[in-house]
Amino acid sequence: MIAALGGAGDQPALDVDGRTYTYAQLDRAIDEHGSDASVHDASELPLADALICVCAAARRGTAVIVENPGARPDRPEIPPSAFLLVATSGSTGRPRPLARTAASWYDSFPAFTAITGIEATDHVLITGPLHATMHLFGAVHALWRGACVTDDPSRATVVHAVPAVLRDVVGKAPKLRTAIVAGTALDDGARAVADGIEIVEYYGAAELSLVAARRVPEPLRLLDGVDADIRDGLLYVRSPYSVIGAPDWFGVGDLAELGDNGELTVRGRGESAINVGGTTVVAEDVERILETLDGIDAVAVVGSPHSVLGETVTAVVELDGTAEIADIRSRARRVLSKEAMPRRWVPIEALPRTASGKVARGRVRDWLA
Repeated sequence: MIAALGGAGDQPALDVDGRTYTYAQLDRAIDEHGSDASVHDASELPLADALICVCAAARRGTAVIVENPGARPDRPEIPPSAFLLVATSGSTGRPRPLARTAASWYDSFPAFTAITGIEATDHVLITGPLHATMHLFGAVHALWRGACVTDDPSRATVVHAVPAVLRDVVGKAPKLRTAIVAGTALDDGARAVADGIEIVEYYGAAELSLVAARRVPEPLRLLDGVDADIRDGLLYVRSPYSVIGAPDWFGVGDLAELGDNGELTVRGRGESAINVGGTTVVAEDVERILETLDGIDAVAVVGSPHSVLGETVTAVVELDGTAEIADIRSRARRVLSKEAMPRRWVPIEALPRTASGKVARGRVRDWLA
């Protein structure tokens, strides 16, 4: 089960927040975890305490919440089979609640181990908050494997990071052997910085967990048990690792091609999804929020290429003359996360529209190119 620790005795388990635990000490801390609640909440705990809380919930067969404390979703109910309660990024201020069973992660651990080569002797560096599920997955998998979870780059032999963070980490991690990247496509700059380090790249989504993986420079391949279909150029996935309540075929929103033997080539986001440093920002959601601000008559949100983050958000706006762009930008900053906040604002007299009156986002994108 997911609560099983892969290490024992004096093996190092945690080296985070200036605190260290052996596996024996971690096992005892999990057993002594004080909460008898039917639902645990690790969202606002320091990293070590959060991982103890997650493991305690798993051991007791209860659910555990790991959400962004500053952007919690409305969660009307908790499915009886739920173990992990997380959320989408909330980049537009409206995170969607997700719930998954323990098996939806645990069942993928053996395949993930085979792909990454993580050993019990490794120190696995986690480079982001646990409410970002790629980091929580990496930490829980490391404990299942018997490795040591750390936040100290100088001790790390393995790192989980988005490519932009990997660029910074490599110079601080002299023992680094393997870099596991996800969240956004590996760029040439990050690949060059990590020269000499084995890079494992995986592709997935919060709703699906792992979909495909590769050892660079090999092609991405679907994990065993995962099916994919291309519909009008967009990727749909059927997976045993999906969250509770996900449709049988989940539309990821990425343009992709499917080759022989499960080879997957991801070409980029669909027109409404913008990938900002590994966070998916949905254009329509940002538009709906911006259109509630005084001074804006209509808005089209598109992604603009960025050398490090992959994309950033651009807002093309029709103004009604009652407010200046500076005032609108200031108010937008209060209701949008930093990922969803437009870096570029383009006033326009009239947005192009389709025959039905909808803003033609594709024409806006072409105009900006």
